[in-house]
Amino acid sequence: QVPLVESGGGLVQAGGSLRLSCAPSGPPFSSFAMGWFRQAPGKKLEFIATISWNNGNTLYKDSVKGRFTISRDFPKNTVFLQMNSLKPGDTAVYTCAQSIGVDGTPQYPGEYNYWGQGTQVTVSS
Repeated sequence: QVPLVESGGGLVQAGGSLRLSCAPSGPPFSSFAMGWFRQAPGKKLEFIATISWNNGNTLYKDSVKGRFTISRDFPKNTVFLQMNSLKPGDTAVYTCAQSIGVDGTPQYPGEYNYWGQGTQVTVSS
């Protein structure tokens, strides 16, 4: 079990922006992907975006395309989720996850090995 730690959540007005950050697990891996998921109260865990750490390929949930951007910074050993044009429907706990031993862009929770505790994002009208 390798806990990941997210940061950057908070309260923002609709139309505003937030940037979430997360660090991959400490032990080096040859290949892995980093992903972001979210879960609103009473709803299922929802895939948001993922990025292959090695080649930078990305995959997004349709509803966030053009608004959210996932990226990674090698020197900082950090993955980011830049969230623009936030809507009240984006309100949820956002969780960082890491999928080990893959070069692609996994989108299902079962494909991820390590998870963070989650950070609250609240978007008001």
